[in-house]
Amino acid sequence: MTYTALALAAMVAALLIEFLVLKTGLLRQLRFYLAYGIVVFFQLITNGYLTGREIVLYDPGVIIGIRIAYAPIEDLLFGFSLVFMTMAVWIKIGMTDRAKNSTGKE
Repeated sequence: MTYTALALAAMVAALLIEFLVLKTGLLRQLRFYLAYGIVVFFQLITNGYLTGREIVLYDPGVIIGIRIAYAPIEDLLFGFSLVFMTMAVWIKIGMTDRAKNSTGKE
């Protein structure tokens, strides 16, 4: 499987988990986009440095070739999936804890 297919699968899986299981509503919140914007900024700096200086190389046969700050677009898809899932699970855990505390159950 190519890097592109894996990156797309990760993003689709993250979105399906959100919409079918977690249901946090995170994608409707401005704070998500502000936080994600900060993460993407630093991700592009790091990826740009690593790929621009050829510390990390990508096989052209497994990526589609679109690059942002030297890094393949697939890195942004994976990054979105990782950051989004982390934040969504964190929110879901918090929602569950608040529900337990409000009912007095441990």
